[in-house]
Amino acid sequence: MRRRSLLLAAVPAGLVTLAGCGDGKSDSSKSASPKPAASASAPPPPKIVDGPLPAITAGTKFGEKPTVAKGSGDPSKNLAVKTVIAGGGRTVAELDFVQANYLGQVWSTGKVFDNSYDRHRPLVMQLARGSIIDGWRYALAGKKTGSRVQIAVPPTWGYGKSGNSQAGIKGTDTLVFVIDVIDSFNSKSSAKGKPVAQSDAALPKVGTNTDGSEPKITVPKSAPPKKLVSTYVLEGDGPELKADQAILCQFKSVVWDSGKAFQQTYGSGRLSQISLEQMQQVVKGLSQGLTGKKVGSRVLVVVPPDLGYGDNPPSGGPAKKDSTLVFSVDILASL
Repeated sequence: MRRRSLLLAAVPAGLVTLAGCGDGKSDSSKSASPKPAASASAPPPPKIVDGPLPAITAGTKFGEKPTVAKGSGDPSKNLAVKTVIAGGGRTVAELDFVQANYLGQVWSTGKVFDNSYDRHRPLVMQLARGSIIDGWRYALAGKKTGSRVQIAVPPTWGYGKSGNSQAGIKGTDTLVFVIDVIDSFNSKSSAKGKPVAQSDAALPKVGTNTDGSEPKITVPKSAPPKKLVSTYVLEGDGPELKADQAILCQFKSVVWDSGKAFQQTYGSGRLSQISLEQMQQVVKGLSQGLTGKKVGSRVLVVVPPDLGYGDNPPSGGPAKKDSTLVFSVDILASL
């Protein structure tokens, strides 16, 4: 089953975005991400209380896989939230995308039903209704990145009366989570890598601003390159992207001949989620140009016509089947 379930963050015509995206590999049917069960109506906001919460007995540092004791006695009927380690980063807000490691277990049994630490790939999830269980939404809003947060979620703000049978969660189970909030992203996010010299006069120049506003793309008046070009504008220090991954990103794209923009996230109030694997079927050159690049980077990708839209360019825009396309992509996170 899918471990990561994200709301569709942007739907730029002609680009592949994902409403739900996983790691591209088969998964055990017994794991469960904090995605909610389908519900016709949302429960009212919970009352947030300090406890009770079971002890974290090992793995007590931020980023370490925790060991959590079984719950003692009856859990609260309210949402119990405790900041175990206070971070000093950005404050998380409703509708932000949160990157986090987590462990989840059942209060009454102490049975761990899922954790991201063993996968060595943090979860990236939007704090939005329908994308994540309400317990996470209410508990993490207002917390700072770098924090470890422990919560106990009653069924009302968890998986509801239906539970999650694949993960062994009953409709009466209170769930305990330990969550390490690594980072958060919103429509004002930018790549934070180090600027790389843009010394090739035959290539477009891309702005290096990191304030969330769109970077300026200046296309030279010379003929475009005939082969794919992919180069860093800002080089991040994250892991290199694999061809079967998806990304959370900001992007801007223009046509070489006219310099006119035809798709972008900047100014839309949204981020985009792009599957590199599926992008192979739409703009092959963009997928190839991003594969192998580091998370946290801004990348310039120049796509020749034979690796572009082919016979299926976005209708009504400046991009045509014989257009050379120029993309600036901020790789915020891998999914």
